[in-house]
Amino acid sequence: MPLENSVGVVAPQRIRFNETLALKSGASLPGFELVCETYGTLNAARSNAVLVCHALSGGHHVAGVRADDAKDIGWWDNLVGPGKPLDTRRFFVVGVNNLGGCYGSTGPISINPQTGKRYGADFPMVTVEDWVATQARLADRLGIDTWAAVIGGSLGGMQALEWTLQFPDRIRHAIVIASAPKLSAQNIAFNEVARQAIISDPDFHGGHYGDYGVVPTNGLRLARMVGHITYLSDSQMGEKFGRQLRHGEPGFSYDVDFEIESYLRYQGDKFAGFFDANTYLITTKALDYFDPAYAYGGDLSAALARAKAQFFVASFTTDWRFAPARSREIVFALLHNRRRVAYAEIDCDAGHDSFLLDDAHYHDLLRAYLENISL
Repeated sequence: MPLENSVGVVAPQRIRFNETLALKSGASLPGFELVCETYGTLNAARSNAVLVCHALSGGHHVAGVRADDAKDIGWWDNLVGPGKPLDTRRFFVVGVNNLGGCYGSTGPISINPQTGKRYGADFPMVTVEDWVATQARLADRLGIDTWAAVIGGSLGGMQALEWTLQFPDRIRHAIVIASAPKLSAQNIAFNEVARQAIISDPDFHGGHYGDYGVVPTNGLRLARMVGHITYLSDSQMGEKFGRQLRHGEPGFSYDVDFEIESYLRYQGDKFAGFFDANTYLITTKALDYFDPAYAYGGDLSAALARAKAQFFVASFTTDWRFAPARSREIVFALLHNRRRVAYAEIDCDAGHDSFLLDDAHYHDLLRAYLENISL
């Protein structure tokens, strides 16, 4: 059954870049590939392109359904499509799997041309700055000089912010949702616990588990379970699961007793079945390292002084991992620089994951902002 207002069946594009890529860490890659999907039509003026940046576990498949799997719906399909807030009748939308990812772009599961084997742990560390640099090369290849907008939630919002700093003349609007200018110590701590769950798995083998034909499944499961707790609000978990017992009474064992335990194990098992552990490590480290104010002595206003784009910043009241106060830091720094910025603090009980959901008020705000972008 077709999805309502869907972009329909979509196919990814694999684009090869042969130029050497210097990374922020000091390492380099002799070349790389990015996988992307596009929706809508680039207009004659090439002025209607919008880049969608993904969060930790997202990828290039933003909207529509894959030809080989009709159940694989794009992770932001409720937002992107004809008649939806990011309307593909008006905009040419680009989704990309970031460098270091595990959905086809060059990353740890790719073949290292120097060894003929998977990179594994030998794949270099990449950062938000590196992702934006490679996205700029993708824009060049697609013939896009300037993005009408760059949009993303969570880690995707950090990329939208970085675009305004690294390429201030190539982005007209930045839409930063449920994000932050840098991680708090608590957030870094959660990421480190998740990484240690993976690294301490006996099947990790120093990151070269592919050479042994195994996957650090238990570690990846635990990492996802820890992360998933932080994506939900306490009220949402209480409403969905409460203290419900699966069998009506305690089992007095370490098996699954509570419904919330069952849910977390399900999420962990599902994630471990498709996501690469090394990609998880790399991506969480990219989150940790992002801090545009670092080079300015911690002064975010000074860091954002070079931004020229207009901004829409949105947060959610029950998001405790990227709390509204973190979004307001961005807003205040932009106002200090007399930049044009719209801010919305949305009352939604779903926690950090709210940016992925089909909340009517949230989508109406995005629709109104996007409709007022001149092309």
